Amino acid sequence: MSKKEKEHIISHTVSKYGEKLMTFIKPKVRSSEDAEDILQEVWFQLSNLTNISDIVNISSWLFSVTRNKITDNYRKKKTKNLEDYSFEDDSETFIIKDILLIDSASPELKLFQDDIWQALLNALDELPEKQRKVYVENEFNNKTLQQIADDEGENVKTIISRKTYAIRHLRLKLNLLYQDLNND
Repeated sequence: MSKKEKEHIISHTVSKYGEKLMTFIKPKVRSSEDAEDILQEVWFQLSNLTNISDIVNISSWLFSVTRNKITDNYRKKKTKNLEDYSFEDDSETFIIKDILLIDSASPELKLFQDDIWQALLNALDELPEKQRKVYVENEFNNKTLQQIADDEGENVKTIISRKTYAIRHLRLKLNLLYQDLNND
């Protein structure tokens, strides 16, 4: 493949998928700048491929790489954004951030952290867009439920309901990892 053909494929791909990927990224990250950075990393990775024409499903490849870049972004943001991230059962509170933010050389812990991140991102992806947005804005972007209600032009009770449904879904999806943690 010539350099010109490769540039044409990249240009066509950016035009066709740029907006779709940005729409996919924005609800999952803290700021527009982070979303733009992630998208640039995806384009950079695409441009560094030596055999772009061998990718059978470019859309699938792009969304897979984008998901990985979002995961990497969350890992890099080891700040207090996750401070209040927890879920509770009838007997105790399980604080995921304590596990996610431990910086350890233990390969076992790293694998467990990766599993939690992947399970969390997968569970967030399964939520309806409005529930996911409320959860991400409140938990990761530190917006109050009232601020989200004002931004969305919704009643705060509607926002609270969306957050409640999101939490229930995340509890259900992350319960297996929770059980594994408690059995160790």
